[in-house]
Amino acid sequence: MNEIQSRPQFLRKPPWLKVRPPYTGKCRHIKSVLAELQLHTVCQEAACPNIAECFQSGTATFLILGNICTRNCLYCNIAHDIPAPVDEKEINRLIDAAQKMNLNYMVITSVTRDDLPDGGAHFFAICIRELRKALPACKIEVLIPDFQGNQAALEKVIAAKPDVINHNMEVVEPLFPQLRPQGNYNLSLQLLSRVAKTAVISKSGFMIGFGEKHKDILQLIDDLASVSCARLTIGQYQQPTLNHWPVAKYYHPDEFAELKEIAYQKGVQYVEAGPLVRSSYHAAKARLGGQEVRGT
Repeated sequence: MNEIQSRPQFLRKPPWLKVRPPYTGKCRHIKSVLAELQLHTVCQEAACPNIAECFQSGTATFLILGNICTRNCLYCNIAHDIPAPVDEKEINRLIDAAQKMNLNYMVITSVTRDDLPDGGAHFFAICIRELRKALPACKIEVLIPDFQGNQAALEKVIAAKPDVINHNMEVVEPLFPQLRPQGNYNLSLQLLSRVAKTAVISKSGFMIGFGEKHKDILQLIDDLASVSCARLTIGQYQQPTLNHWPVAKYYHPDEFAELKEIAYQKGVQYVEAGPLVRSSYHAAKARLGGQEVRGT
């Protein structure tokens, strides 16, 4: 039975999290393109701390299927309500943006759409295929929801052959009932296991700082290694607003380095771990394994 934990109290941010990189002309250009084409990015919607760095490098994580989520996870800053109908023309604007931004690596994610029969899997597949036609040299990573365990939906995405399929665990198992009440820990592991059995690179990520125990973090790494998850990101949770779950602990960069080494020892092939790391951080480097591939 999962252990229910109480909400932590307010903590002040440590110096290593107080980073304010400057916004350059490249950042403003990308924001202008996104606004012009009426596209959403998880960088903006989820208030990602790396937005300036990523925009400066000419990358962004596109948010498809609108910007309203059907779920209400207590750590997430994306709005939740009844989503609008699927905009079939969104794919055309996505291609236009990729061309204007001259991208060679794209990350595409979505809000969770439990209101759709396949959770939006068909639209993911269309995006992948159409982007392949328009930008054949561009690598594509998708960050997908759990599709409520719908295997046929997952197969649609796999069949479209993205380069990487990412599905985030987000939190340790004991905190799922409180922080991800509409999710399912084992279902998410099963999804990653299915992806790992294909030619597509499997990837996942989670955050720490919610009040989890060290043994729970180690168990999550063990569980991801057991389903042959090839790529992993570990980052610090930062409370988006006062209405979200408070931060229980700010982990020191040295602690992230230790977790990174543990994940490598367990067999994960490539790991990004640090206070400001998010699931799409250095995504292109992770796909290639960087210079740090230690798994088989």
